[in-house]
Amino acid sequence: MAEQLPLNLPFRPALGREDFVVTPSNAVALGMLESPRWPGGRLALTGPAASGKTHLAHVWAEGAGAVVVGARELPRLDIATLASAGRVAVEDVPAIAGQRAPETALFHLYNRLGSSGGRLLVTGREPPARWSVALPDLRSRLSALTVAQLDPPDDALLGSLLEKQLRDLGLEPDMSVLTYLVPRMPRTAEAARDLAVEIDRLSLSRKRGVGRELAKEALSRMSSSRHEPEAKDAP
Repeated sequence: MAEQLPLNLPFRPALGREDFVVTPSNAVALGMLESPRWPGGRLALTGPAASGKTHLAHVWAEGAGAVVVGARELPRLDIATLASAGRVAVEDVPAIAGQRAPETALFHLYNRLGSSGGRLLVTGREPPARWSVALPDLRSRLSALTVAQLDPPDDALLGSLLEKQLRDLGLEPDMSVLTYLVPRMPRTAEAARDLAVEIDRLSLSRKRGVGRELAKEALSRMSSSRHEPEAKDAP
């Protein structure tokens, strides 16, 4: 019987503080964000894809009363009004590298928040010194920022990330499924996201819950699509 094609419906990730799992791989970065003092009132949050930068930025914003915007949105915003919020997080700054309008807007936001004693959080995968920002004054300022780095996930965080991704998709994974998958999957947060999407796709097309056999097939399919050898079963 042919598989039913699942509908590509959007989902809303859970980004609250209660949804953020603290482990040794992210505890230092969380502590830096929650510190009452940032050097110069600015901080850069970095980490691999899907490592929790957006989630942690929203955790900080929730506690600090900050505004979170994407770097690409900056040219469409009134920078004076945005800066009046006092605390602003700008996500994915490397995405605007080499683009004059958003770089200029970020430069003015940086200066306005600095002159008013506000706080600015910027995010990207790599440290700011590696961002290919073209505007010299902005590049020098960003390169000097203190960095809060999210490390690659340990087992505890990887399992929590996978569980969260599945729950965000409306699935209720059994603990035995997570116990099976975590030691066998690629050791990245991005893989947790991709695996959750594949499990969701199979669950919808087969009209089945998330059991071990379905999870095993999803892992095999994801490994094949990534051109990676499938991990051997852990003892």
